[in-house]
Amino acid sequence: MNVLLVLGHPRTDSLCGSLAAAYRDGALEAGVDVRELAVAELAFDPDVHEVSPSDQRLEPDLRETRDSIRWADHLVFVYPNWWGTMPARLKGFFDRVFTPGFAFVEYDEGEGAGHEGLLDDTTAELLVTMDMPPWVYRWIYRQPGNNAVKRATLGYAGIRTTRITNLGPVESSTPDEREAWLEKATRLGRSLADGPDSRSTRVRRRTTAWLKALRLQFYPMAWAAYTIGALAAAGSSDAVSSLPYWLGFTFLFFLEAATVLSNEFIDYPSDRENAFAGPFTGGSGVLVDGELDFAALRRGIGVALLFAVGAGGAALAVGLGSTPLTAAVMIALGALALGYTLPPLEFSYRTLGELDVALTHSTGVLLCGYVVQGGAATDPLPWLLSIPFLLAVLPSITLAGIPDRSADRSADKETIAVRFGIDGAATVAAATALLASLTGVVWAALGIGGGLYGPLVALSVPHALALVWLLRTRLGNRTTPARIDGLMVASLSFLVWFAIVPLLNLT
Repeated sequence: MNVLLVLGHPRTDSLCGSLAAAYRDGALEAGVDVRELAVAELAFDPDVHEVSPSDQRLEPDLRETRDSIRWADHLVFVYPNWWGTMPARLKGFFDRVFTPGFAFVEYDEGEGAGHEGLLDDTTAELLVTMDMPPWVYRWIYRQPGNNAVKRATLGYAGIRTTRITNLGPVESSTPDEREAWLEKATRLGRSLADGPDSRSTRVRRRTTAWLKALRLQFYPMAWAAYTIGALAAAGSSDAVSSLPYWLGFTFLFFLEAATVLSNEFIDYPSDRENAFAGPFTGGSGVLVDGELDFAALRRGIGVALLFAVGAGGAALAVGLGSTPLTAAVMIALGALALGYTLPPLEFSYRTLGELDVALTHSTGVLLCGYVVQGGAATDPLPWLLSIPFLLAVLPSITLAGIPDRSADRSADKETIAVRFGIDGAATVAAATALLASLTGVVWAALGIGGGLYGPLVALSVPHALALVWLLRTRLGNRTTPARIDGLMVASLSFLVWFAIVPLLNLT
């Protein structure tokens, strides 16, 4: 590991200077390569005189500094907290060194306007002295200086800050306290032997990466349909407290997890090219961003499948319905769910992915809940109940292909948006939203599906009309992909009518 140690105090003979030296000694013990840089010893003008800081001539010391930053894997900044933030010379150092073209690049592409950090392979940590208790700075002052460096400066350049260590109050500190701080700085440097992250940070980042990969925002849709099926079969809200209900739900949860992770694995070529990924489209990005690797993802898929099989087997053992029929429903649901991207089915590469998702997240899970609670798969009730729900899923899953269109096409993934264009996808989304509302109203009027789609489902009609209007205004004549987070929220919330109304009538 290459470490650049930056002393930001304007006096090198300060406590910060001693802390930097102690950190250096620990880092050398850890076996890393260390370069040291004292901002006070650099010859440069800290003020930006040009309209853009990138237009100002870079002094030789700053050119060498940039070379050291490019060399470094990990940056360590040691400086005092003055007036809540950093010394003026260190601020000038950031102003002059972290300029466009070196630290970041900005772009303007309509809805895709933004910036990209250019130093995203680098980590950093801050060692900050102050003349107040660190807890006061953190909880009362809300650590403005730390946030400015971590987020607005380093974070903007793509640098991830792994650790911030605040030491103080300095003025009233005793020699023993200062000696303890120096020992702590040495330990911090020595800890680089295990990488720039602390153990707790590594655990937290790994946990966050897995939660991100699981994409838990999509699970409530399946839970709602499953619960509708379970309550419809049991005829009582007591079903949700039964062991078969929770074992069946556990089976569905881990099947969904295995499906999502396998999609992440197979769709990597598409996700890598996707410039418009969002919270509802384009995958989680854990592979693209290097937060997890392929080996970890394979293990995750295997563990999820193992738990799904175990929970499914337990549900069959204690379930109330026909074991062979329940097993058949679970196997069919598993094949359809995993077949979204996995060979040989690969539905998403054959323009069948949207229908597959709608079918599994409506009819499939609703039927699963129904049979686990003792219902027969041949009963018409779960099938009729699932039809409006299935139609309501199609708008969101169809629209999700629009931001991904170019990336999917480059990976030979034949979504509706790829095959029929953005206008075609918008037309399918609009038509299925209207059809879902119409079906729900007809079901309510005629008492189809056990009368569980009551009059309240009529409220889906204005929602569908609003969605159609949004599609026309936001996507009309659009030929290029873009992020459509607002449309995705509108289409996903449309599903609520087809989940809440039956659940209210069942409970």
